[in-house]
Amino acid sequence: MKTRGFTLVEIMIVVGIIALLAAIAIPNLLRARLGANESSAIATVKALAASQEIYRVGQPQPEFSADLATLTQATPPYISGFKNGNEKTGYVFTVVGDATSYEAVGNPLIRGTTGNRSFCVDATGIIHTQDTDYTAVAGGATCEGTVLQ
Repeated sequence: MKTRGFTLVEIMIVVGIIALLAAIAIPNLLRARLGANESSAIATVKALAASQEIYRVGQPQPEFSADLATLTQATPPYISGFKNGNEKTGYVFTVVGDATSYEAVGNPLIRGTTGNRSFCVDATGIIHTQDTDYTAVAGGATCEGTVLQ
């Protein structure tokens, strides 16, 4: 009785081919994930801007929400989908507002891994981006950088 199987050389060739394919595919997958996180962050700051406007209209004395918790913990919430209070798809979001203006920013949780750019929107509704973190300040004083829209 003669058994047939693969030789060690044949198995090593298959493992080498699989390793080569993985070395080509994994960086592309990571770049695609990073791009998806950034697209989601842009959509989230747009949604935060819309949430702030809806919140303002519903107040007896028109004013913007002071923070993200006010928007997410309302019944029903003005916006949802955040984990740990302010994280979503690899980004950390912050909202600051007062009676006349607001600022909503999204910064990557781990720059270079979950995203490369930060995003900011203020009461003008214009989304800005830059390669360094934004700090949310009521009054829209820090929303500078490249304009997305």
